[in-house]
Amino acid sequence: MPVSIDIKTKSQIEFIDITSNIQQAVDRSGIKEGVCYVYVPHTTAAVTINENADPDVIRDIITRLNEIVPLDGNYRHAEGNSAAHIKASIVGSSETIFIEAGRLVLGTWQSIFFCEFDGPRSRRAMVKIVSG
Repeated sequence: MPVSIDIKTKSQIEFIDITSNIQQAVDRSGIKEGVCYVYVPHTTAAVTINENADPDVIRDIITRLNEIVPLDGNYRHAEGNSAAHIKASIVGSSETIFIEAGRLVLGTWQSIFFCEFDGPRSRRAMVKIVSG
């Protein structure tokens, strides 16, 4: 059964480090070896793994995404959030992380980020942990 992590975003575009939330789900599962799937069930949000040590990395990602997909582009979608849909498609809706000795296998500087592109909103990330 997937675990749901509730996320409250505060900005239109925001990356939130959810690594500790995901690790807590792994801890509660009791699974020591396996795979952790993280899925974001939203069309204007995403999930990614990237550097957590220097906040400028996330700022740079957001800046470049905004350059590639500007908020005020010539979009046809009536809701006015086409840029958010495009950014979510570029970044992606899921990540797969190995579990070894009960810990997420991440690089030294890696974290798992929930990516908001149409906030602020109440969101969620789904976590499925499989033994293996």
